[in-house]
Amino acid sequence: MIRDIERKVLEKDDDLVAILVKAERLRNQQPQDSNKLYSWHEPEVKCISKGKARQRYEFGQKVALATTNRSNWIVASRMMENNPYDGHTLAATLEATQAVTGFEVTDAYVDKGYRGHGYTGSTRVHIAGSRLKNATRSERRRRRRRSAIEPKIGHLKSDHRMNRCFLAGLRGDEANAVLAAAGANMRKLLRRLFYALIRWLERTFVPSNARLIPLEHAA
Repeated sequence: MIRDIERKVLEKDDDLVAILVKAERLRNQQPQDSNKLYSWHEPEVKCISKGKARQRYEFGQKVALATTNRSNWIVASRMMENNPYDGHTLAATLEATQAVTGFEVTDAYVDKGYRGHGYTGSTRVHIAGSRLKNATRSERRRRRRRSAIEPKIGHLKSDHRMNRCFLAGLRGDEANAVLAAAGANMRKLLRRLFYALIRWLERTFVPSNARLIPLEHAA
C-alpha cells in the first residue's frame, strides 16, 4: 500500500508525507528495537517496564510524584519525557517540589529504583532498604511512611484519570499529570472541610447524647 501510494500520488502535501513516514517506521520496526511506534495518533507513547509479574509493562509517559511525609499531600507531579531512568528524575522532582512549596527539601525518601541517582544537591536522599544502626525512632517512622505513596499512585490512576490521558500530545500528558494531582489534593481538602463542618454542627446544634452520621457511613 505504501508503494502504491508513492507511485500514484504525484504531488505530496505535508500531511501525506507525515503519514507515509509513520507508515514506513511502522513497517520497518523490529521486535527488539528501542524506539518503536506504539500508537499511531500518539507517536510519543513509550513502553515503561514495571518489573511486576501481574503487569509487566505500561504504555504512556512516566510521571514523577512527590508527597509530604506526614499527611501525604501531593506537592509535585511532573511528566518525564522519553522514559528516563527513575534515579535521573530525582533532581527535577525536587526542583518542582521547591517551586511549588517555596521551601527547600531537606530529606527525600525514595524506593530502590532511585539507586545510582547521581544527585549532588543539598537534600539528603534516603533509599528504602538501607538500614542505619543509629537511626532514631522518628527517622525509622519516616522511612516506613515512604510506602504510603504507593496507594496514592493507585488512587490517582483509578479515581483521578491518570491511568489514561484523553488530552493530545506531550503538553496534554503534562497537563493531565498536574490536574490529577490537583484533583486529589482538592478532594482530600474537601473531605477534611466536610468532617470539620460535621463536628462543628454537632457541637453547636446537636444535643450531647446525639451524633450526626455522614451519609456515606450511614447504614
